[in-house]
Parts: sequence; structure tokens; C-alpha cells
Amino acid sequence: MGYLIKNQFLNSTCESLPGNFVKNSIFFLWLFLLIGLNACIPYQEEEFSDIKIDLSDEEFQEIFNLQDRQLTDSLIAFFQHKNPNYRYSAALAMGSIQDTLALDALSFLLEDEIDEVRAAAAFSIGQIGHPKGASLLMQNFNNNDTLGQFGKANRAILEAIGKCGDLSTLKLLSTIKTYQIQDTALLQGQCWGIYRYALRDMVAPEGTRRMVDIATQDAYPNSVRFIAASYLANAPEISLDSFASPISRSFFREEDPRIRMSLAIAMGKTASPTALNVLLNQLKLAQDYRVKTNILRALGNFDYKACREAVVEALEDPQLQVSQRAAQYFIDFGGGRDATFYWRLAKDTLPWQTQLMLYQATQKHLPPFYSNYRASINNELNQRFRKSQNPYEKAEVLRALGEFGWNYRSIYDQYKNSDNQIIKTASLEALQKISDREDFRSFFGLGTRRVERELTVYFTEAIRTGDPGLMTPAIIALRNPAHTYINHLDSLQFLDTALINLDLPKHYETYNELKSTIAFLKGEPEYKVSPPPFNHPINWDLVSNLTIEPQVLIRTTKGVIKLRLLPDIAPGSVANFIEQAQKGYYNGKNFHRVVPNFVIQSGCDRGDGYGVPDHTIRSELTPLHYDQEGLVGMASAGRHTESSQFFITHSPTPTLDGRYTIFARVIDGMPIVHNIEVGDRIEELRIVQ
Repeated sequence: MGYLIKNQFLNSTCESLPGNFVKNSIFFLWLFLLIGLNACIPYQEEEFSDIKIDLSDEEFQEIFNLQDRQLTDSLIAFFQHKNPNYRYSAALAMGSIQDTLALDALSFLLEDEIDEVRAAAAFSIGQIGHPKGASLLMQNFNNNDTLGQFGKANRAILEAIGKCGDLSTLKLLSTIKTYQIQDTALLQGQCWGIYRYALRDMVAPEGTRRMVDIATQDAYPNSVRFIAASYLANAPEISLDSFASPISRSFFREEDPRIRMSLAIAMGKTASPTALNVLLNQLKLAQDYRVKTNILRALGNFDYKACREAVVEALEDPQLQVSQRAAQYFIDFGGGRDATFYWRLAKDTLPWQTQLMLYQATQKHLPPFYSNYRASINNELNQRFRKSQNPYEKAEVLRALGEFGWNYRSIYDQYKNSDNQIIKTASLEALQKISDREDFRSFFGLGTRRVERELTVYFTEAIRTGDPGLMTPAIIALRNPAHTYINHLDSLQFLDTALINLDLPKHYETYNELKSTIAFLKGEPEYKVSPPPFNHPINWDLVSNLTIEPQVLIRTTKGVIKLRLLPDIAPGSVANFIEQAQKGYYNGKNFHRVVPNFVIQSGCDRGDGYGVPDHTIRSELTPLHYDQEGLVGMASAGRHTESSQFFITHSPTPTLDGRYTIFARVIDGMPIVHNIEVGDRIEELRIVQ
């Protein structure tokens, strides 16, 4: 039974190019030819590609098994197979393995006769991220394509260059202006390439100007403008001051929420009065709550007094995520003069999540000489902790208490007196946050050494428990270079003992953190994190006979969410998900993590984010982008550490591309996804054939 891979790339190329492209030409010649393209044929959209993945085929199963076992040499053998479907899958496998030894072999596939195979090879070279990859990619950009046969590959090459090229390449890539509006594939490749550079903290004024130009002109396809707008929102350290007018005009008239969300953040980066007026106006008028949350994020770039009233009104927004984001604004940007004002707001009839975030803002910003207020606030929080039956609410109380460092003893007492895993983990995380205060020494003053000594005892005790949720925050805290915790330790033997006692691969995240801390405290070179060994083969019986569009029904306390699985994209992840579902593993699990306008996450058997079954699976990274809402990915603590936890996106999140496996998408129930709160429960999760 075959599965067709949807064509993600639109064919477009240029036909006017003098001379032949020389494979071994130097970079500047390559770029000169690339920029010199001018007459381009219109793209032709195809419904499907020619590549077919048949998971009942033993050869395909062997390729995915080799990917699972990270056997580069055996996979390279498939690069010469006469069947392009196998060449494609083997090439794509390298994007997950990311072995530099495969670079030369992948470069030969850049000359393959099948466009999809060339595109897969380009993707994997970009994923490997070695500087050598940039020259291999540039040598194989096809300038002579007059029939659109290289559309996918050219697009993939431009994006992949952004993952491995240097700054000079970025500047030259950014100055290509010969692509016409109808050249969708090439424009997408250019924009993705510039965007990938930005995610590597490499930006250039030329790239920013190009992205502003594309993002703000309606004539460009929305699929291209979305990428450009995402760059403006996520690129670090870019100056948009001179682009306030075009960005504001574009935001005001934009209808596509994907673009609008990003333009809202970009407007904040302009820090202009015009942008502020538009944002404040649209905060009241915007219909999409995700746009509102991003407006509230953007307001952090402006004067607090100018935004205060609008943010206060947003606290009462009926959509919880907007209300929470408004409260987060006061945590991040509030001040001492308004601290008691946040306290009063926290007592209003707001959702408990918002109330406790306002308590956080109060605790964080309350001036030290307001001791009477502090006592009353702490008393109210402790009373709330005692009365609440919701462990997630109790956890938020602990976070609020943790904003005032001198509460460290009372937080430790809650840790000692609770049997609830969620509360105990939240206690250690609050203590870690106190330890990580940038003003730790000035805050505790003469008591600094005493507090450090007591925190050392607390962290040591947590590590000795062998519990990963308690150990991990404590382990990370001990290697904070701003502290001298090692001076309060008689020996590091307890760390070595804890390392031996960890249950692997289940506790691999904690294992890596502990190895890093041991190296730090012993003055050894920084520990290089490595993925866990192969330990969970793909159960092909679960995926090889699935229907063409296998579905998942998730019945939650808020309603039903339906997913479509993508076994041809991520067979190992789908098989693992089905395996856990058939065991009933997901039934009764909470959504333990909800980040406004980002993701909801579930699949933890402890409810605190540290619970997983006794195995890990491999990352399955493909050219698919997180370019829409409702994509379902595998949560991980690093490459190849996935197990049971999964997330569903509220909106496009292209920062996750190439790092987190996509194995399903929501086909019904997105309003439920948008309304899930932390602590909501999966009542039933089952596979629908």
C-alpha cells in the first residue's frame, strides 16, 4: 500500500542564462549567475510528487530501520539504488542522523535525475550544518532549468544554505532581486535561507530589507510573505526603526492571521509612535486571540505608561491565553510603583492562572521596604496553597512565592510536606529560580553565604532522591557559575552515585544534566551531550497496514480533537504513538504544559513533564515546516530523546523546523486546542481506522 508525499514545493525556475553552469566554479561566479537570472517561467502547482512511500515494502522498512540505528554506511549504499523512492528515503534519513561523513555521498545525489531526491539531499546537507555543505549546495544550484524540473531542489538548496553558509553568503543571498513574484519556489527558498541564518544568530541589513520588502507587499504569495514576516518577528538584533510605516500599513490591512501575528511582533521592534497607536487600537479590535497575544508581547518594546491601561483591560479578555499574556507583561515590564496595584488586580474576578501571575508580578516588583505588604501577600498565597485542591494551581502559588527570594525556606517546607509529584517538582523549580537570580548576592546581602549553604543542602537532598523531576532543577542549579556551591560540599561522590542509579534510557535528560554538572564541579571540559543508544525498534505491524488516512480521536475534558497521523513522514513516531495508545497509556493524562499562542503538551505519566515510558525513539526530521496551526510534534529533551510526550501547536512555529518530529496534524477540533488549560485531561485517546 503506497502513501503519496504531498508536494510542498512549487515549481519555478528561470530560463534566461548565458552559458553553462560550471560545477566547480567558485562561489562568486555561482552567485553572479544566480543573481543574473531575469526571465522566469511561471510556477506550476502540482497536487502530488512522484515519490511514493510504501510502508509494507521491506526495502522501505529496512531504510527506516537503518535510520533508526544510525547506520550511515548502510544507508549510503541505497544512494545508488535504481529505485528513486529508495534513494529519496535514504537521503532524507541523513537529515535526522546528521553525520558529516555522509556529506560527499549526499553531494552526488544533488545531481540525481529526480528533483525530489535532489531536494532531500539538499535538506539533509543543511541539517548536518557543516560549512563544507554550503559549497556543495552552491555548486549544484541549477541555473539552466527552463522547464521547472529543478524547482524543489533549487528551493531546498537555498533554504539549506541558510543552515550552513557564512555571513558573506548571507549578504549575497539577500541581494538577489531578480526573482519575479510568480517564482514562488525560488522566493520561498530565498526567504527560508535568510530566515535559517537568523535562527543561527546571523543577520545582515540586506536580508532584513529584503524581508521587509516581501512581507509588506501584497503582490507576493502569502506562502512567501509568511516566511518573511516570521523572520521579522524572530530574527535577533535586527533594526526595524526605519520600516515602521510599511510594516504598520501592512499589519493594519493584513487578513492572513499567520502573517498578522508576526507583523505584530515586528511592529514592536520598530518602537515607533505610529506602530504603538496601531497596536493599541488593534488590541481592542482584533478578532483572533493569537494576534492579541502577540500585540501584548510587542508592547514590551514601548513605554510602560503608554501601554498600562490597555494591558489592564486585556486582563479581562474572555480568552484565557490573552489574559495570561497580559499578566505576563506586568511580570516582565512592571515596576515597583505599581506593585500594590497588581496585588489589587490579583483579587479581581479573573481566572486563577491570571491571578497568580499577577501575584508573581507583585512579588517581583514590590519594593523591599514594603515589609507589611509583603507579609500580607505571602499570607494570602500560603492560604491559597492550603485551600486549593488543584496541584497545578498550587504549583503556580509556589512560583509566585519564589519571586521573593527570602521565601526559600517556606518553599522547601512545602516540598517536604507534599506527596504530590507536581507540587514537589514545582518546589524545586522555584528554588532553582531563586538560586538563578541575577541579583542573588545583592538581594541576600550579608546572608548570601548562609543562603547558599542551605540551598546546597536542599539541592543535595533532592539529588539523593533519585527522582528526575526533583534532581534536574537541583543539578542545573549547582552548576551556576555565579555561585560557590562546591565550597559547601564535602564530596562529589553522591553525584557519581546518583548517576549510576539513574534508569536509562528513561531518565536520559537527567543523566545528561548530571554529567554536565559533574564536569563543571570537577573543573573538567564541558560535557558533550550525546543521544541515547538505540533501544526501541519500529513495530512495523502497527503501521504497515494502516488505512490511507489513519486518524486519532482525543476526547478531552473540553471536547474532542481529531488528528490525522502521518506514517509515511514519521513511521517510527507513529508506531510508538499507536503502541502507547493501544496500551491505554494516554487515557487520564493531563495537559501538563500550555504556553499561550505556542503549544499544548501531554503524555507525561507524572504530570510534571518528567514522566515517560522506559524507552526512547529516534527523531524523524523532514522538510515539513511548522507553518500552520494544529501540527502535532514529539516533545524531546534533545535529538533522539523522544518517548511519549507530544504537543499540538496553536499557530505556526517555524523555529521548531528540523528539530522536532512532525507526526500528525489536527483535522478537527482546533477550537478545543485553543481552549485547553493546564490540568485539562485526556479522557480517552484511540486510533480510528
